[in-house]
Amino acid sequence: MPEFSPWHDNPLTNGSPTDEPPPSTRISEEPEFRSLRRTQLGFGIRATLLSVGGFLLYVLLSHYVPGPMNERLVGHLTVGLALGLGQFVVMGVTAWCYVRHMRRRVDPLARGLGSRLRQHEAGSLRATVSREEAGRTVQPGSGGYRAW
Repeated sequence: MPEFSPWHDNPLTNGSPTDEPPPSTRISEEPEFRSLRRTQLGFGIRATLLSVGGFLLYVLLSHYVPGPMNERLVGHLTVGLALGLGQFVVMGVTAWCYVRHMRRRVDPLARGLGSRLRQHEAGSLRATVSREEAGRTVQPGSGGYRAW
């Protein structure tokens, strides 16, 4: 006799021994999920390298070549100050590219994967409910509920 398990997807307690085991529902095993992670991670690494690399370059230039960094461009604006303000531009462009990339490439994959997962969960729930209803015996006057 199998042990009791409160989880409905336990193949030992749910269904007859002739039933096929349910397919794996781990989302991380789906090829679409791996593609989604690869797409997101690839862009994230490039964006991080661009942002951090630009800031690191600015700091290193400020330390090792102070002469050219102190050259005046216009009024009190120096090359170093212009490059420092340019960091805001780099971050803004990086954020804009990130949002654009997510909307064009990652979000469609995530929506498709989410809809497949919801369909699979709905199908599993329907199969579980139909198996439970088939195995339930209703006593007259019990209102259709099984005892625990």
